[in-house]
Amino acid sequence: MKRLTRVAALAAATALTLAACAAAPEEAEETTGSEPSAEETSAEEEEESIDFKACIVSDAGGFDDKSFNQLSYEGVTRAVEELGAEMAEVQSDSETDFAPNIESLVSEGCNTIVTVGFALSAATVEAANANPDIEFVLIDDAADNDFDGTKDAENVKPILYDTAQAAFLAGYLAAGYSTSGVVGTFGGQPFPTVTIFMDGFAQGVAHYNAEKGTDVQVVGYQGGDQGSFTGGFEANDTAKQVAAGLIDQGADVLLPVGGPIYQSAMDAIADSGSEVALIGVDADFFETDPSTQDIVLTSILKKMDVSVYEAVMAAGEGNVDYETYVGTLENEGVGLAPLHNFEDKVDPALWAEVEALREAIIAGEVEVTSYLSE
Repeated sequence: MKRLTRVAALAAATALTLAACAAAPEEAEETTGSEPSAEETSAEEEEESIDFKACIVSDAGGFDDKSFNQLSYEGVTRAVEELGAEMAEVQSDSETDFAPNIESLVSEGCNTIVTVGFALSAATVEAANANPDIEFVLIDDAADNDFDGTKDAENVKPILYDTAQAAFLAGYLAAGYSTSGVVGTFGGQPFPTVTIFMDGFAQGVAHYNAEKGTDVQVVGYQGGDQGSFTGGFEANDTAKQVAAGLIDQGADVLLPVGGPIYQSAMDAIADSGSEVALIGVDADFFETDPSTQDIVLTSILKKMDVSVYEAVMAAGEGNVDYETYVGTLENEGVGLAPLHNFEDKVDPALWAEVEALREAIIAGEVEVTSYLSE
């Protein structure tokens, strides 16, 4: 996969050698210890150039979604810069774009193609089987569209995240922070990679109730594919109405799962006039979208920028690895963002409990279930 081209300055080196042999002793002594010539400096600084091209195709959320696609994009660009490689990107506006977009990158001579999202799985597997010499990195799916646990294409590296573990922490935190006793969550579509956040969040609230003898309610999700979903991953009136409905039910903490739909939740919060806290997903919203800083309690992190970077770097260095990666709290593939502006609003004892809970999950003392742990 990796092809290296070393540009050697053989002629320059030969000329320098001959010149040194012909020099008079006095001249040789005078040049000893002197600064290297321009030709010598150029030869010494000549580096390997990598004939490698990494490419990426987004899902319908786009590369500027402040979370899912953006993090994956950042991982590719970082690797490309460090490798000195080429890059190509293509953005999808709808599901009908997935297969043509992947094919366009195949035609561009990409060595590694990163496809972002569960929804691109079928198109990725089809392209991988048709192009066995290309490495595909598939985010958020195991590339087993037959759901038999076996990859449908050998040249696909699945990158998955057990975000239920981090969402469990967020649910516990939300339950302890809530003053209304009601928290809410909703998603874009009932994909496993969406509901895994909601499952973990609900489990965390239930754990808080069990530990504290409280009865904090979760509205907007009943498990599986049952709950409030907007039908897509766009910030629109539908997403705003769903968020408003949860606020009307008393929720004072909201977890929107699905890229840009959090923007609609922010609009609903502003219209409500209520003090409702937001929980981000994928990226630390406080950092990626400063407009959230006054209302974002924390964010459930999927460190896609890191895992995508590592996958592309490995391929660019000739160490292609098709083993499935699963991000967890233990390997720091998932996590919880700092409280930032909410540090003074959250009881330090509650935050200490969240941190202790993280260690208990890693140690296996507290069980968090998800489709990845079954």
